[in-house]
Amino acid sequence: MVRSFIQVEPDSHFPIQNLPYGVFRPLKGGLPRIGVAIGKYVLDLSVLDTAGCFDQIAVSGKNIFSQPSLNALMSFSRPVWKELRATIRRLLDAEVPTLRDNEELRSTAIYFQNEVEMLLPAEIGDYTDFYASKDHATNVGIMFRGKENALMPNWLHLPVGYHGRASSVVISGSDVRRPQGQMKPPDSAAPIFGSSRQLDFELEMGCLIGTGNKQGVPVSVEEAEDYIFGLVLVNDWSARDIQSWEYQPLGPFLAKNFATSISPWVVPLEALELFRVPAPKQDPEPLPYLRQNSPGSFNIQLEVNLQSESMKRPARISASNFSNLYWTMAQQIAHHTIGGCNLRPGDLLASGTISGPEKESRGSMLELTWRGSDPLQLDNGDERVWLEDGDCLTITGWCQGDGFRVGFGEVTGRVLPAILN
Repeated sequence: MVRSFIQVEPDSHFPIQNLPYGVFRPLKGGLPRIGVAIGKYVLDLSVLDTAGCFDQIAVSGKNIFSQPSLNALMSFSRPVWKELRATIRRLLDAEVPTLRDNEELRSTAIYFQNEVEMLLPAEIGDYTDFYASKDHATNVGIMFRGKENALMPNWLHLPVGYHGRASSVVISGSDVRRPQGQMKPPDSAAPIFGSSRQLDFELEMGCLIGTGNKQGVPVSVEEAEDYIFGLVLVNDWSARDIQSWEYQPLGPFLAKNFATSISPWVVPLEALELFRVPAPKQDPEPLPYLRQNSPGSFNIQLEVNLQSESMKRPARISASNFSNLYWTMAQQIAHHTIGGCNLRPGDLLASGTISGPEKESRGSMLELTWRGSDPLQLDNGDERVWLEDGDCLTITGWCQGDGFRVGFGEVTGRVLPAILN
């Protein structure tokens, strides 16, 4: 097992086996630049590039790492990404002296993570949210349509999705303001206006598109993963009462467009290869353009923690797994582009809520409390049906290896009261 000369604890999300990319700004001052997480530290790639560490790679000399986003790096191809990652891995290897023995270079290239501010990793031009968990879709369908009509007729034949709002994607740690809109309570003859009373989270993951495709040229399911730069954690905040009134016939609008939170570190697919697993068996068999013969999922453990203003520490309220998704990322990309849609570097494709078969693996308050009929009991005795003002919601995820973890850090957000008109 490869070790780094930088000490990394076994439960750290960022060992040398991971090396996720992010955009940061030193707290002491300076412009945003691109870094890699290693243990408790951030490795400044702009410094290494200036020092000539990447001279043999296509990214060299193009000012790629002094950018306020990963988009320029994302626009390269997978072979370039792999070569860059391999080079960074060698530089951090305990047996390689290049960086290990260069004290001057280390002093300028390595920061503690608490010495930097993490920024949105990409300039997100477009955002698509899928509905790829069968357990989630079934649960929601039962609540609103009954067991006999839980899944809509198209659900088992294609990855259902909708286009979200890219401008309101925010970095982890950003506060989320409770939205306002129209709602129609069951006992009301007409809609009312006000702040959402049914604010929810959604446990999701997302992939950031790297190399784009030309308009009119679909991406095959076999090649789709070559277009993925990496994965992030996603919390797609939802206002259920606004959504239930507005969503017919065109789907979510105000209920989803106020905020979507993502984690700062982008984990490359190469870091996840050890944890690749088959997706659930698909019945009926998809149409040919969606058939994926190779294992298309990953064993990523996911947890959701909630901390109210009166709680001293957060409490886990959900534990799921990325492998619960029925439709894979490759299938989502193949379907997204089959009509000729052109994906571009920085586009975010989210999975939709990731729920499992057990109650504790449900990925939203809507499911955990079964639309409010079964309140959630918190550790301090409080109850929750929906999220309340002051609640802090944190999602984390990792793959467990033999003596190491490949993790995603966390995505967190605190609910603020609505600004009343």
